This record gives sequence, C-alpha cells and structure tokens, in this order.
Amino acid sequence: MKKESSAPTMKDVAREAGVALGTVSKVVNGLPVGDSYKIRVENAIQKLNYQVNSYAQGLKASKTYTVALLIPNTVEPFFSALTYHINIALLKRKYRMLLCSTDFDLAQEQEYVTMAQQNKVDGIIGLTYNPNLIIEENTPFVTFDRRMGANIPCVASDNFAGGQLAAEKLADFGCKNVAFLRIGSSLTNEPNKRKAGFENGCLSRGLHYEMKILDDGEPYEEFEKFLAEHIHDGKLSIDGIFCVTDKLALYVIQSLRRLKQRVPEDVQVIGYDGIRYFGDQEYMCSTIVQPLPELAEMCVELLLQENMKTKPPLVCLPVTYAYGGTTSEFTDKSESFKE
Repeated sequence: MKKESSAPTMKDVAREAGVALGTVSKVVNGLPVGDSYKIRVENAIQKLNYQVNSYAQGLKASKTYTVALLIPNTVEPFFSALTYHINIALLKRKYRMLLCSTDFDLAQEQEYVTMAQQNKVDGIIGLTYNPNLIIEENTPFVTFDRRMGANIPCVASDNFAGGQLAAEKLADFGCKNVAFLRIGSSLTNEPNKRKAGFENGCLSRGLHYEMKILDDGEPYEEFEKFLAEHIHDGKLSIDGIFCVTDKLALYVIQSLRRLKQRVPEDVQVIGYDGIRYFGDQEYMCSTIVQPLPELAEMCVELLLQENMKTKPPLVCLPVTYAYGGTTSEFTDKSESFKE
C-alpha cells in the first residue's frame, strides 16, 4: 500500500526555491526581502501547495487571530446583519470569527465565554442577556447594547436620539396622538433609552402620547388588544405609533390591518433598526436606522486596541431616519429627510 506523502514543510519550500530557511520565513510573515527571492519563494509555495500554519504562528506571537462573537441567533435579520458586518470588519484585519449562537440562553452564554477563553481567542464581542456573565480579566471584551461595567466598552447606536427622532418625524407628518410600543429585556441596556428619547420628543412637540410596554415572553397579542381598545366607531384614536424594533412594527402593522385600519392613511408607524427585505433591498417599514457597518467597525476597533485602559466605557453612533412606506410624507418631503 502506497504511503501518503506528508504535507510540505518550510524546509521543503526553501530547498525548492534554493534559498535559506530564514528567507522563506520572512516571505511567509510578510517581512521585506529582495524581489527575486520573494518571487522564487512564492513560486515554490504554489508548486508544493505549502499551507501556512496560522494557528502555530499565532501561538508564537501570543495571538490566534480569532475573535468570538456571541449573538442570540442569526435568524432575526438585525442579528444576522450585525454578524455579517462584524465578520467583514474582522476579515479586513485578517482575523477569523468564531460564531457562538446563544439562543437567548443565559447558561449557554457563559459556556461559550468559557469555551472561547479555553481556545485562546484574542477577544470576545457579545450581544448578551446574562447580567452575571463571568469574563476573565485578561480577556478583551466588547459588548453591544449592554453596559457591563466601566472596564468593558459598550458600543451602541444613539438610542435616546433615535427615540426623539421618531417622535419628531411623527409630529412633522401631522400626528397628534401617538403611542410607544415596546417588548424587550428587563435588563438595564442602551435600547431602553429609546423610550426616554421618545417621551422627550413628544413633550418638545406637544404630542399626546401613551405607552404599552411588555417584557420578553409576554404575548404580542397584548398589543393588538391595546390597539382594539382605542378604536371607537371604527376609527383608531391613535394616529402615530413608534415601535421599539422593526420586528414589532411589522406585527403591529399586520394587527392594524386586521382591525381595518389603513397604514399610513389612518395611522403612521415608525420602527427602529433599519431592517431591509432580503438584507439589501427596501426598508420593511419607515424606521430609525442603526449604522450597522460603522457599529461593527467600532466593536472590532475597540476590541483589538492594545491598551484597554484608554478605551471609553460607552460609544454611541448617530442614527438616521429612513422612509419605508408606513408614514405619510406628502406634507413636506423636503423637511422629512433633514437630519
């Protein structure tokens, strides 16, 4: 039986190229060498199909060039888009992503953190729900939307400004009686600021507002009941709604249609996140857009900074408004697109 040939080594490359082993090492590690030597080494690598052991390289440099991402899932469009952009940001820096889908399981989050640390990742980016997550002090960690202490940087969009912008847009488009609908985690986190921003916007524009707030796990049907209670003689007394996410906005729009209310003619709806159909087409609803590419870049940039002590505890990036068919902008389109 013929014995399989072993994988080519750096010595084999040096022999094939007719150069010193140190020259091959320099080429592989991106260090400067003469052009003629570089060409000979690269040709030998291609001929022999030599594969660089990046893991071994990383161990020598006390790095694995791997970053773990903790994300609830990749089914919901916002999470999948965030995952995509973080992966792109890492690839640009020649890092690999270890994807950890937690499915909102608090124990699973901790298991993934422990596994990532055991695999000597260079850092962890997390959108987590476990308030008691234990992270080793020497493990770089950046959190998305969650404040976990002064020594762990948090990256988020400007949620307060986003809530305020939603109220201002509804006022601009002629709404007088509006509602804020929310379902979400009871944790103290950055998205909670959308409520305060919306209230501030309503007060500054003289809008009458009501709120319906549910915790995770409560049935969405409660929102439809809330809306039904505000229908008198077939007309909804609320003419503008801000939903804390686009996902909730889509459910609310469907509920309104079941209640024989037209969107946006009878009631206007604004969501939050900036979700698009198929990821890159039209917006699913009029929405406050989170700048996902920039947020991902900031997460990666902060994580890979060498000096943890100079990292800010919170970085908020600006949001924008985008029309998605669920608001009436005929009153003054020039005003509706102002930042």
